[in-house]
Amino acid sequence: MATTHTAEDRNASLDEKSSGKEEHAPAAAAPEVYQRPTGLYGIYSHPRTQIALLGFICFLCPGLFNALNGLGAGGQVDSKTGANANSALYSTFAVSAFFAGSINNKIGSRLTLLIGTAGYSLYIGSYLAMNIHPNAGGFVIAAGAILGISAGLLWTAQGSIMLSYPTENQKGQFISIFWTIFNLGGVVGSAVSLGLNWKSNSNSVGNGTYIAFLVITGIGVGIPLIMTDPRQMIRTDGTKVSAPRHPSWKVEFYGLYLAVKTDPLVILLFPMFLASNWFYTWQFNIYNGYYFDIKARALNNLVYWIAQIVGSILIGFLLDQKSIPRRVRAYTSWGILFFAVWAVHIWAYFYQKDIVRPPVNGPDTFVKFTVDSHGYAGRILLYVCFGLVDAMWQITAYWLMGAMSNDPAKLAHFSGLYKSLQSAGAAGIWRADGVKVPFKNIFLSTWILLVVGLALVLPMIHLRVREHTELEDETLARMDDSGKVVAVDEIEPTPGPVTTEKA
Repeated sequence: MATTHTAEDRNASLDEKSSGKEEHAPAAAAPEVYQRPTGLYGIYSHPRTQIALLGFICFLCPGLFNALNGLGAGGQVDSKTGANANSALYSTFAVSAFFAGSINNKIGSRLTLLIGTAGYSLYIGSYLAMNIHPNAGGFVIAAGAILGISAGLLWTAQGSIMLSYPTENQKGQFISIFWTIFNLGGVVGSAVSLGLNWKSNSNSVGNGTYIAFLVITGIGVGIPLIMTDPRQMIRTDGTKVSAPRHPSWKVEFYGLYLAVKTDPLVILLFPMFLASNWFYTWQFNIYNGYYFDIKARALNNLVYWIAQIVGSILIGFLLDQKSIPRRVRAYTSWGILFFAVWAVHIWAYFYQKDIVRPPVNGPDTFVKFTVDSHGYAGRILLYVCFGLVDAMWQITAYWLMGAMSNDPAKLAHFSGLYKSLQSAGAAGIWRADGVKVPFKNIFLSTWILLVVGLALVLPMIHLRVREHTELEDETLARMDDSGKVVAVDEIEPTPGPVTTEKA
């Protein structure tokens, strides 16, 4: 039987060492090491395999959604319906994600993922319905609201798994693996859209694109059923992923409160969270959706998601460099993001100043760029840079959360807060686009929020990012013997070593 020790045991050991009694002190506490499975099951249950499966879920569902959304207005001419559908989606997403950490810990990540994939096929199907019945805009908006509920669950479960399966030195690598596979969904979806619409003379995608997306998305719904139970997962260093043991909803909601109470510096990340989907409205609906025709939009979309993969690999490689201190990696990624945000938005300003939102009932005289237009190369290159910055921004945000804890329960709450704020911001800016706020105002708000988000991240890195995650950053709360919900620092320590069962 393996043993672990309480914090008092470790303190006693240090006291005895200082008083010359080291030979009688209990051994320093260390994580319990388990034997990993071997053979085919060992390969299948390997953390990288499971993260890859998680990536394929998001490849087939959110990835295809991103490919469709990246075309601007979901590939439709009616940008108002697309903007309002996204506003409804992110409004319900914000509410769903706020409580999704509690739901994930209560019903388990696999079931949460299964429920979370359900809304994507409905949403894509709603655009097919609108292509057939132009008056089906209400159905599209309702489907967006339903998707927001399921997406909140999906992304919270995803964040908990992605951040808890790797060891501390693998988090950037695992996030990059996930992000690469996930964004292949956008690449494949964009390639399908490009192929089906290359010869189209209209400014919207055809029924065949939506049908292809529906079939592909449907496959992703069943993948959570074949994934390994997180409670049985053993990391590559032999440590076991701690399964949250919260027996009541009371504990779960209290845990959400404790996640912020015990780690108040996470509040400094809130503007970064808020900005993380804000920029999509200008990039997708205004720059790509309004500036270009359907063929150029499809090609831009393809290179954007390829750039996401490249950006995720590059930033993940930096964040996992063991030879560089953890805090130096954090500061370096911050510096890269700060430079990139200013560079791409100064560049984008020279294109933004040439376009204005057309009058509501007046003619639109703007001549859309095509792949043959003079100056198209520079404009598609800017879109590539936006894809790089997006991937680096998202992965850095996840990595910073992962640097604060290794506990899946706490990370589920952090991920839920991340997605909640991200979605609240997206709901607001998509609604602004839906009510025809001037293009330049949306552009400036995007730029300002990104800069403010980075400014507040800097003190958080200085105060909170350490070389190793401490033990007190792990468990949030449990129920004591009387059924009362207590925080970890209120729990009476068990004297002596605690015996735990082997895997």
